[in-house]
Amino acid sequence: MENTKRTVTCGDLRKADDGKTVVLNGWIHRIREHGGISFINLRDRYGITQVVVDSDSPANLAELAKDLHMEYVVAIEGVVRARPDNMINPDMITGEIEVVAKDIKVLGKSETLPFMIDEVQKDGTPVIPNEDLRLKYRYLDLRREQMKNNIVLRSKVTFATREYLTSKGFLEIETPTFIKSTPEGARDYLVPSRVHPGKFYSLPQSPQLYKQLLMVSGFDKYFQIARCYRDEDARGDRQPEFTQIDMEMSFTNREEVLETTEGMMGYIFEKTLGKKLPAHFDRLAWDDAFDFYGSDKPDLRFDLKMQDADFMAGLSDFAAFKAGASNCGRNIPRHERTALKALVVKNVADQYSRKKIEELEGVAKKYKAKGLAWMKVNAEGNFEGGISKFYSGHEAEICSKLGASKNDLLLFVSDEDWQTACTALGAVRKQLGKDLNLYNPEDEFHFAWIIDFPYFAWNADENHWETEHHMFTLPQEKYWPTLESNPGEVKGDLYDLVLNGYELASGSMRIHDPELQQRIFKIVGYSQERAEKAFGFLVQAFKYGAPPHGGIAPGLDRLVMLMCHEESIHEVIAFPKNNLAASPMDECPSFVDEQMIKDLHIAITEREEE
Repeated sequence: MENTKRTVTCGDLRKADDGKTVVLNGWIHRIREHGGISFINLRDRYGITQVVVDSDSPANLAELAKDLHMEYVVAIEGVVRARPDNMINPDMITGEIEVVAKDIKVLGKSETLPFMIDEVQKDGTPVIPNEDLRLKYRYLDLRREQMKNNIVLRSKVTFATREYLTSKGFLEIETPTFIKSTPEGARDYLVPSRVHPGKFYSLPQSPQLYKQLLMVSGFDKYFQIARCYRDEDARGDRQPEFTQIDMEMSFTNREEVLETTEGMMGYIFEKTLGKKLPAHFDRLAWDDAFDFYGSDKPDLRFDLKMQDADFMAGLSDFAAFKAGASNCGRNIPRHERTALKALVVKNVADQYSRKKIEELEGVAKKYKAKGLAWMKVNAEGNFEGGISKFYSGHEAEICSKLGASKNDLLLFVSDEDWQTACTALGAVRKQLGKDLNLYNPEDEFHFAWIIDFPYFAWNADENHWETEHHMFTLPQEKYWPTLESNPGEVKGDLYDLVLNGYELASGSMRIHDPELQQRIFKIVGYSQERAEKAFGFLVQAFKYGAPPHGGIAPGLDRLVMLMCHEESIHEVIAFPKNNLAASPMDECPSFVDEQMIKDLHIAITEREEE
């Protein structure tokens, strides 16, 4: 074969190409022999084309085809031949044709595979290798159709993001990846300096301070597809290095940030998935999110809401409900508030045995609940099971107030801590949504804004106030006069975007007044000296005319994960780390040469065994 460079891809050819001579390059996906004819499925990024070695091929190709194996890289020259109508394969985009091979050249051989590429069971279900094996041979895993599609979608989402924000006047500006270590939510990854012995750079947990400095610099609309690093335990939607769509705007307000984000999401989904999102997303106050759904990232694809049931404490002597009902109400400071919360699960009482209810109780206890009380409404409208003996005779009142009826399951969590009760029953709600498939099939992607977050949280262990978000978040203006006198009631001008039960983005308006910033530092126990040491360059910059500004940072990994209907961001990152923050493929982190350690002026006091 004189020319081995492809003239078409393995996804290009159609019936209209009948009779054309083409050159294909790709990997042998499958190969089979049938009646002296070789059928080769050739795969590249764009699709699969069936190549045939038969009586219309040169005689020497029949022998050559016998030496070919799966995942060999080959160049094939051949003639496109339309398939008869009764032999068209509707499952292949190139299923109308096949290519009759005229010449084949092996460009690269493959050893025996550690796992099959795109192996399926008899029922068509994909066979997925275990994760460690997949990550060790990630370059093979990425050949699988599902992984390829995920990475392609990620690229399209990134491009659509750039298109939208650029069209709105945003500038894409890079910020440093070697920065000063500053206190944030997680541990920093540190990089020792060879030139400055004993000093360290930090990898950014986010570009937060730098994007604020860009606002001071006059770049009023900034964005960046930003790489971020946090030294924290991995989980399905989190790993040590991740990517944000980082945004910041000057001379703005919350409404503009929210509307810009809504417009961007709408553009991304329509451009990449052909899905039209609502022009504006639901909004839910933080207090309501916890009261109704037990989470500040509720899954709103189903309607099951929690209710207050503190009235039940007065209907019997059931002791477990007394504590939860003792100090209820929004007028009680959050860290002093108690709760007795209820879920009414419609028409499922006959589906839930004691064993299944105990499984739900295990979910509640995982989130620090003392237990999960329950009872059922039977066919006669009476209570049975669980705590029913305490409430016999009160069926009419309880069912009326909770909206319960026959065959309903009633679940309760009572706790002296309002947030614990809400979170625990909220976790049960989430499990019920999954177990009973309560999701609205027409509500595939449900976005919602969570607003009016508490600004401060009380740290009972250390006996002081902390900020819920970060110390540069702007408190809502109506609370400025009472910041010091009533921190627990202060709401922040911050907002989270949630999608299908995941926090997708977090953002806020920022403090740009140095005096207000000093007040926040003081409330959380940050001395002026400590603040100067940690954030001095930002505080200094604000002295030279800082505009009002705010921003948001949607997580690109989580966004694409949800768009792909995956449950782990590992499925949408080309080369992720495993749950031990390691890479089985290149074996990092790894030991380095002793001389390199000496050059960095550091000493290792303890090492793992090599």
